[in-house]
Amino acid sequence: MPVVTLLSAKDNQKPVKIWTDEVEHEALAQMRRVASLPFIFKHVAGMPDIHLGVGATVGSVIATTDAIIPSAVGVDIGCGMNAVRLSLKASELPDNLLQIRQDIERTVPLGAGGHHKYEQLQGGSAMAMNLDKILAKHPQISRHGSAKKFANQLGTLGSGNHFIEICIDENDDVWVMLHSGSRGIGNMIGQYFIRLARKEMEIHQINLPDKDLGYLKEGTQYFNDYVEAVAWAQDYALLNREHMMKAVLRSLTFRLKPFTVTKEAINCHHNFVEKELHDGHSVWVTRKGAIRARESELGIIPGSMGAKSYIIKGKGNPESFCSCAHGAGRKMSRTKAKKTFTVDDLTAQTKGIECRKDEGVIDEIPSAYKSIDKVMEMQSDLVEVVHTLSQVVNVKG
Repeated sequence: MPVVTLLSAKDNQKPVKIWTDEVEHEALAQMRRVASLPFIFKHVAGMPDIHLGVGATVGSVIATTDAIIPSAVGVDIGCGMNAVRLSLKASELPDNLLQIRQDIERTVPLGAGGHHKYEQLQGGSAMAMNLDKILAKHPQISRHGSAKKFANQLGTLGSGNHFIEICIDENDDVWVMLHSGSRGIGNMIGQYFIRLARKEMEIHQINLPDKDLGYLKEGTQYFNDYVEAVAWAQDYALLNREHMMKAVLRSLTFRLKPFTVTKEAINCHHNFVEKELHDGHSVWVTRKGAIRARESELGIIPGSMGAKSYIIKGKGNPESFCSCAHGAGRKMSRTKAKKTFTVDDLTAQTKGIECRKDEGVIDEIPSAYKSIDKVMEMQSDLVEVVHTLSQVVNVKG
């Protein structure tokens, strides 16, 4: 059953509602600081996978009336998930999945520097043209690159916790699932506007409980420019995932029997901001490590690289601003995970999964993450489970 931790309003703070009873003290304090900002609408919501972030907490949903906090959106703008179900059963996969993993690794550019020739990808030229308009107004977003240079990362995975997986559901159906965002240019857009918002606070002598909570006021030029840039990055992230999914499916055709896609693609952000209607009010909703879960809306909640993942249907709970968790959520920093665990630990915790088992991905070991089962238990009033997936192939950047 869900346990909602309620921090009641005090002084000038709005209430905080968190869908779990396991919260770091530092994360609670961070949520309080966000709730003290004057433009917060109703309350701040925290999802079951909540953990400390920069400025705003990862796993938080922040509705605002006339301002946006760039650091709450973050630097991995538009990061999210894509998944499709195939007309294949688990029994139709080969016993040895190494070649499938290697095919995917050769087909999709991986790592921080991965790139495609964007001209060959549908939508790449249009994305570059729209980015040119943004960079013309704010050239400092990128001092050493052009729109063409950054658009050529379309269709690439990146690094860190970004991944591509082949999964099996409870009916033995095969799924392809992937996780990525707006790549390097999204990071640059995020960093630039976070700095700009901080400078705006200094210029107008606005004191904040955390300097990373600098905000842009609606109606100003910088606000309008940020909304344009963040919308571009979110569109780029969606298109990026679409191109990767097409590439993965193409690579599978060389190893598997002919197949079709039997479930429409689910493509959802979990680091983004949009204008939405809540309780009769038009507000900006920032989800930092959370997905939108309106009534009957499908979404994806992945576990760690050794745990189950879920295809869910939203229940449209207004108390969470129609949102839910975006994944298991880290319980241990990457640095601590690397110091705590070994390659042998990683090998044991990913037994039966075709994936990298080396020092380069120890920070992604399942034990560095919260229990996805507990996360799902805590949000049964936010989502309904439609499918439960278990990965058999995992590709990391």
